[in-house]
Amino acid sequence: MNRKYAFVYPILLMVFLAIGLLIGSKLNQVETPPNQLGSYSKMQEIISLLDREYVDSIESKKLFEKTISDMLHELDPHSNYIPYEDLKAVNEQIDGKFGGIGIRFAIIRDTLCVTNVVPNSPSDRVGVKAGDKILMIDGKSIARKKIKNEDVLGKLKGDPNTKVQVQLYRDSKKIEKTISRGIIPIPSIVCAQMLEGNTGYIRLDNFSVTSADEFRFAAQQLKSKGMKKLIFDLRDNGGGVLDGAVKIADEFLPVGQKIVIIKGKKYASTTRYARSGGLLETTPVVVLINENSASASEILAGAIQDNDRGMIIGRRSFGKGLVQQDFSLSDKSDVRLTIARYYTPSGRCIQKPFGDSYEDYYHSNEKRRDNGEYFAPDSSVFKNANKFKTLKGRTVYDGGGIMPDIFVPLDTSNSTYYYLALRYSGAFQQAAFDFVANKRSSWTSIQQFSNSFSAPKTLVQALIKDGEKLGVPYRADDFARSEGLIKHILKAEIARQLFIEEGYFFVIGSYDKEVQKALQILKR
Repeated sequence: MNRKYAFVYPILLMVFLAIGLLIGSKLNQVETPPNQLGSYSKMQEIISLLDREYVDSIESKKLFEKTISDMLHELDPHSNYIPYEDLKAVNEQIDGKFGGIGIRFAIIRDTLCVTNVVPNSPSDRVGVKAGDKILMIDGKSIARKKIKNEDVLGKLKGDPNTKVQVQLYRDSKKIEKTISRGIIPIPSIVCAQMLEGNTGYIRLDNFSVTSADEFRFAAQQLKSKGMKKLIFDLRDNGGGVLDGAVKIADEFLPVGQKIVIIKGKKYASTTRYARSGGLLETTPVVVLINENSASASEILAGAIQDNDRGMIIGRRSFGKGLVQQDFSLSDKSDVRLTIARYYTPSGRCIQKPFGDSYEDYYHSNEKRRDNGEYFAPDSSVFKNANKFKTLKGRTVYDGGGIMPDIFVPLDTSNSTYYYLALRYSGAFQQAAFDFVANKRSSWTSIQQFSNSFSAPKTLVQALIKDGEKLGVPYRADDFARSEGLIKHILKAEIARQLFIEEGYFFVIGSYDKEVQKALQILKR
């Protein structure tokens, strides 16, 4: 009998399984409102219709992803969708490292030129040198072709331990090199040097996972050289990893002082406090900010300002007070979703209004410039803002970025159309690369170079000729007005060729109005 009816059991099992799936699907439908299901299917239906019937061919994947981005931007300007193919580059900045060969390069006269080699990098180990020109990559010629930076990066970057072959041109000879890619650090501290007397200078370009450790190391090095005061430069720093800002602020603040408060609908309210043992708790500090200082930069500047720990100098910061978290999707793409707001120690949220559109929000600095705010502080920004008090009772405001304690206008005194055209043309970089071709070992330190070098007349003339070849006609009147600035930028670009960004910003400092103002403040 059991054998006779054995075929019934699998059928019954299938029936019960089908009933279970049906019940499960009904339960799931209860969790998702019918109108919401309709919206999802409607979106898919419209894109399918466009793909099938539209007059021209469309990229349905690209259209769908743009629809997602636009939907997120309707919520706020900082929630965003990141396709999988773009996620790696985004995460490299956050992680502070990437897979590559360890060179810095410039495209000069349609030739890929090595401007610097990272010490102990794969390129350094096989003998690539600054000044080399790369003619071929993996057997394909790139010389004298209209190549772009992103094309070069696509060829040279790659997973660690993979190999790339390059043909170099050096001293009229062609040299073949096989380079095994490795992990290349992306420093967020681009300059850490002593300036006048006992004043140190640190410039932080972004907040990555490694920024706090980099900052601590830089501060220790400067203290060992006699640093008693610090200029901390956060200009043009668009933010990054929030934890990096908290840890760096902790180095300045005594134990127990608030650094930042984070609040969200589903994010448990959290207050971060300073711990004991900060490296710079008694070091006088001036923080430099401008209209491009955002997010984590504003957290740090706000903590310093609200605790009356130092002076903030420059121009009003960007005004981003929202916190994002990454959520991975099934196709390995990413949604960066705003989950909370952060508040400075006094309780203010410095997020500026979103405005009418995503584009308006991200171009709001252009309105500031056109309204003259780069040249004089605009108190009307905080006309309807809430007032808050710093630790010592000074009034500060919410809703529009960090207003500096001391305003320094944008310096355009010696800038002319001719100077700006030269900057954007690449003529400075080209003239500097050519100039240092046989002089890279002539200076042993940034200080020696800065103290002994001034741009000779022949170098300035070479710059003018390079400009003309790049489509920038010489303007005698403009040159006369900008000559001092042009020579100084030439010197800074040569320092960049020799000592990377550290050299550039060290030289720029003597011409930089905000740095000079900070030095004055710290002398009091």
